[in-house]
Amino acid sequence: MSEPVPPPPLPVTWRPRRPRIVAYGFALLIVLGAVVMAVFIAEPFKLPDRVAIVAFGCAVAFVLHLLGRVRVEADDEGVTIVNALRTHRYTWPEILEVTLLVGDPWPKIDFSDGRTIGAMGIQGSEKPRARRATAELEALIRERGEARDN
Repeated sequence: MSEPVPPPPLPVTWRPRRPRIVAYGFALLIVLGAVVMAVFIAEPFKLPDRVAIVAFGCAVAFVLHLLGRVRVEADDEGVTIVNALRTHRYTWPEILEVTLLVGDPWPKIDFSDGRTIGAMGIQGSEKPRARRATAELEALIRERGEARDN
């Protein structure tokens, strides 16, 4: 078993690097591609068609933004989990534990009301960073919450 990680100073934010770069990079590429396509598309296509192409590119970029904005924030009062579609806010006593199993896309956080929520802001694909972030969050839960001691 590895040595316990000390809790980080608050406030702290965990967010993925590579997935964020990919999401925003592709969003930029898609919007630029849609604009270029709208400018250079053949003549039978009129202004409404060109606007629709750019609007579709912007809609795809917005979905990529939802994926790129994911994060987990911890402060003195509790934890904010910003996932693609929803933002959750919990106080420290509500949080029981965080687990990241091998092969999981992101850690799961268990709460006192029986719910379990995935924290997309810590990406399992970034193995060392994900393990470190999960260990830091677990240390904060142990320090500030009502989690069980192992």
